[in-house]
Amino acid sequence: MKRALAKLIFVTVVSTFIIWLPFLAKSRLPLWGLDFKGGALQLFANFDGPNYLIVAKSWYDKEFIRFNFSNPLPLEYYAAHLPFYPALVAAGDIFLPGPMVMLGMTLLGTIAAVVMFYLYLVKFKLSQDPLFLSFVFLFLPARFLAVRSIGSPEPWFIFFILATLYFYRQKKYLLAGLAGALAQWTKSPAILLFAGLGLYHLATNFSPRLSQFWTKTLADLRRLWPLLLIPASIIPLFLLYQLRTADFWAYFHSGDNFHLFWPPFSIFSPQGQFWVGEFWLEDIIYIWLVFGWGIIKLWRKNLKPEAFFAGIFYTSTLFVAHRDISRYILPIAPFILISLDKIITQSSVKKLLYLLLIPIYLYTWNFLLHNTAPVADWTPYL
Repeated sequence: MKRALAKLIFVTVVSTFIIWLPFLAKSRLPLWGLDFKGGALQLFANFDGPNYLIVAKSWYDKEFIRFNFSNPLPLEYYAAHLPFYPALVAAGDIFLPGPMVMLGMTLLGTIAAVVMFYLYLVKFKLSQDPLFLSFVFLFLPARFLAVRSIGSPEPWFIFFILATLYFYRQKKYLLAGLAGALAQWTKSPAILLFAGLGLYHLATNFSPRLSQFWTKTLADLRRLWPLLLIPASIIPLFLLYQLRTADFWAYFHSGDNFHLFWPPFSIFSPQGQFWVGEFWLEDIIYIWLVFGWGIIKLWRKNLKPEAFFAGIFYTSTLFVAHRDISRYILPIAPFILISLDKIITQSSVKKLLYLLLIPIYLYTWNFLLHNTAPVADWTPYL
């Protein structure tokens, strides 16, 4: 076990450093025309890293943001960036410059996530090759390599999701509730964890006899009440907003931050085009196809809690009108990998995945070179 975890940590660090290296060296890959002359600042500037740095420095104080940062975003927008990840950056900012701490905290979150994924696989015997599947987790979907190489809370969010279900499956409901609450303070879709587990129990308890249904449900409540910490954690979060912005509902007043539209599949309609901006969207279909197929396989594997959560999360993405569906759907990617374990761990597929490392890295570099915020002056961020 210790040797496997050491390998995972080593591959996580090395694979991330490979992404960082050309930026740090300000080098050029002439064969593919990739030019990293902008250096590490391009890494720091990748969305939504600068926004989280601003939160870590200001703690949502609008006047502080107004007078110290030149970011053109509305001052209300920063409430969309929940405080767990900025708190980590702020803690490390005491010792090192904020942008460096930001990347370090993302790397630490990735290590936590891949270790938890491996423990999840081993504990519940969900893979015939848990170490290899954990390596795959670091690179697929390819969007995850980009996300875990910059300033982003996604690795921590995925870690807390896995931790919640890891403790839930062991009936350690208090630990599951605490992990879910931390997930809620990391990214707002964590509420779907509570919804998924709640619906799973309601479906399990279903009975034509209403009295029997309520008896089972009340019995569940007596055991599962710590899971209420997930929605309850929203209250202190909003109190923080009240304290720092004088607006208890600041999250909902954060402006153009909500990309959910009716009807579903509005990503293909004009109403969502500001955040879509093109008509080359065929890849979205394949993302939904693979993830939907994975959820069906979760159900057939009798991984019902995971299937309920992933199913609800997946359904929510059908209402998202944003080009970056691949990022929105990342939190359920570990469960899709679990569902496809027998396919992914075949020797022929392993060879293909090793080959695909090349385009995955090229995609990531190309993405990071272009997905940058317009930061005019880095002094306030340091």
